[in-house]
Amino acid sequence: MPPLLANQSAMAEIGRVGCLDLQYRREGLRTILATSRCSTPWHLFPPAYLDDSGCAFTSLVNPSGGFVAGDHLSIHAALEEGAHVVMSTPSANRVYRSLGEESRQFVTISVAPGALVEWFPEVTIPFAGSRFAQTMVITLAKGATALIWDSLASGRVARGERWAFSSLRNEIHVTTASGARLLERYDVRPEQDSDSLGLLSAYDYVASFFVVSDAIDPERWPAVRDRVSGILGSLGPDLLGGVTEPPVPGLAVKLVARSAEVLGRARELVWEATRGELFGLERPALRQY
Repeated sequence: MPPLLANQSAMAEIGRVGCLDLQYRREGLRTILATSRCSTPWHLFPPAYLDDSGCAFTSLVNPSGGFVAGDHLSIHAALEEGAHVVMSTPSANRVYRSLGEESRQFVTISVAPGALVEWFPEVTIPFAGSRFAQTMVITLAKGATALIWDSLASGRVARGERWAFSSLRNEIHVTTASGARLLERYDVRPEQDSDSLGLLSAYDYVASFFVVSDAIDPERWPAVRDRVSGILGSLGPDLLGGVTEPPVPGLAVKLVARSAEVLGRARELVWEATRGELFGLERPALRQY
């Protein structure tokens, strides 16, 4: 076997096992990172404070730029009572080609009463021939709130690479204090069956946005839903999306887009509208972080 292929095969069997553990606590007017632990490839920077809300803005940094075959990476975060955290990534999450084993990411977030977590990573880009699986489990105590954004590209679109990855499995589980559950699950395998893409084949990006909270007055949700629906309808023919009521207190948004620019604009406007309507906060300028 040529040396390059031999090295790639070895990486597919070995991969990396990396863990990021974070615990947040409200102290005075700010949320602080009370305890933390990380292992390669994760790199941890102290939280930033981009406004006067006391929110701890946390950047999830993987210096390698993405996932290689065989990676098993995990993020575990716990928010204590009253904490407020935004979690994002500094760039797109790239999933590199695999000759064998898939790469995996497992995320768990527990949110205590009165705490708010906002999960807003950049888009996941699966390269041709890549295999990726992600599971996210969020557990909300009574009075806790979660805003969750999750987006996927069809591939390296600028290179003409569309829906050429081998497989991608994604699950999002949210459980509230009452036991009500939200579950989104999809398993896309265009290499095996390109016809299974259906509507997705006409678009290059797909995204989900969930807001879950039993702390919000139920009478406020219709106004938020109408505003978000209006935003989706205003972004033109390159975006198709809708808003529904999930089986938990909150709202669920699903959209597809034909360009990264339209996807990014939708992300900004939907986040801005939700933050403003529910919490009286402006959307943070993460690009300046």
